[in-house]
Amino acid sequence: MSHAFHLLSSPISHFRTIGENQVSSTTNLQSNCTLFSRAMESTKANKKSSFQLQQPLPSSSPRPSPLKKIILVASIAAGVQFGWALQLSLLTPYVQLLGIPHKWASLIWLCGPISGMLVQPIVGYHSDRCTSRFGRRRPFIAAGAALVATAVVLIGFAADLGHLFGDSMANDIKPRAIVVFVIGFWILDVANNMLQGPCRALLADLSGNNQKKTRTANTLFAFFMAVGNVLGFAAGSYPHLHNIFPFTTTKACDVYCANLKSCFFFSILLLLTLTSIALSYVHEKPWSPEPGSAGNQGDEIEDEEELAEATPVPLFGEVFAALKDLKRPMWVLLLVTCLNWIAWFPFLLFDTDWMGREVYGGDSQGNNLVLRLYNRGVRAGALGLMLNSVVLGFTSLGVELLARGVGGVKRLWGIINFLHAFCLAMTVLVTKLAKSNRRFATMDGVTVPLPPGAGVKAGALSLFAALGIPLAVTYSIPFALASIFSSSSGAGQGLSLGVLNLGIVMPQILVSLGSGPFDAIFGGGNLPAFVLGAFAAAASGIFALTMLPSPPPDISAAKAATAGFH
Repeated sequence: MSHAFHLLSSPISHFRTIGENQVSSTTNLQSNCTLFSRAMESTKANKKSSFQLQQPLPSSSPRPSPLKKIILVASIAAGVQFGWALQLSLLTPYVQLLGIPHKWASLIWLCGPISGMLVQPIVGYHSDRCTSRFGRRRPFIAAGAALVATAVVLIGFAADLGHLFGDSMANDIKPRAIVVFVIGFWILDVANNMLQGPCRALLADLSGNNQKKTRTANTLFAFFMAVGNVLGFAAGSYPHLHNIFPFTTTKACDVYCANLKSCFFFSILLLLTLTSIALSYVHEKPWSPEPGSAGNQGDEIEDEEELAEATPVPLFGEVFAALKDLKRPMWVLLLVTCLNWIAWFPFLLFDTDWMGREVYGGDSQGNNLVLRLYNRGVRAGALGLMLNSVVLGFTSLGVELLARGVGGVKRLWGIINFLHAFCLAMTVLVTKLAKSNRRFATMDGVTVPLPPGAGVKAGALSLFAALGIPLAVTYSIPFALASIFSSSSGAGQGLSLGVLNLGIVMPQILVSLGSGPFDAIFGGGNLPAFVLGAFAAAASGIFALTMLPSPPPDISAAKAATAGFH
């Protein structure tokens, strides 16, 4: 409607000259009535899609916020990722301690992608439209952090609560503890998704229309994710952390369980501290669904069609409509992201298993000697994850510089995907070298393999470290491009990032359900899924270079008039 009101100002000014020149006035009146009619038609034709929000005019677009505010919000990722690292390194043995059957364990881990598929679009939808006096994103971030703390307490005290509710210590399977653990685990994944989506959307809001700030914000988010990984893996590898909290060791909770509790206490402390500091310092102005509508009491009420258009669409109708109304850049971004994560998930899910099984020659289902070798390989894989996180952190700080060096973020993402494909393909070579150089020894009348040589171990750990480079790009560039594309099309940041998340969780579900049968077709092991990932990474690189459009030019910060944050 603002476009039509702007054009209306022209005929009003001409009415003042009627007494001077009747003929000219009549001509101008007809001309301006035509302009007004066309403006009204243009307004009705230019209806916003379900993917768009009522946005402020370009002259009132938000000014980018100071870098220190972006850093504070991005630092929340360290607290979130600290908990994720603990899940990866400690929860699998804890699941076995509670007696969860192996066939059900995979279904528990599926809650991550399922909750991501549902929660992030829902939270994104409502955070785009939240009219709270605390802002659009901050209430969801605060609620997500509180839910994470609640879930972590449930997980850590699952064995104690199960024993309190009647689980027998003599039984291997503790059903009541399993119920508490599953509830806590699902709440944790829901809370993490509820927290991360608004965090990224808030970073996009703080960046305004400045693409460089948007890329920097997502780079910092990836950097703090790496920091959280390093802290989480370090805490998980320290076996005496429970001594700081003596009360964690109970009749139902052994030393390993107590150490897990202690790690989670530090996780809660870190997350709540970082979240409290960020939300206390960074404030949002309350958002109104009708910007600029105040002060127009003299204007006529819009017609019924426009009032009906303002009626909110049901959530899932909005999400499906958002997918339908996606512009070509977002569709290509979804395709490249989907292929990229099809390549990532086999390695992220089975990297330590690959080290224990293929590289070290152990077996999680074998005798004690073979099982001990497998566990040794898993610990070596944990060291590889630590190296991966360190490289991820340093690379995240240099993503902007790398993008300038190769000619843009689109080209950087494409090139890095080929590095990703190369590293996954090299797992085949490392595995073959490990098998061909395998040494055996006889212990207690049983022939068992010995750990691989230093060269094989160094090669495997080098792959872990090298994969930190493409992972840093994966954690930053797709989200930055989604924010940029959605800003240029007038779409809401929360729903846009929620839709992008579908390109991440769908591959995770596909890999979780299909990698086992796929590997079995080719004789078992992890290599078939890794090779498939290499092909997916190469395809992702090709599409990124050939189909993904370059971001539109940066909007000058000088054109930004009013700030959206204070």
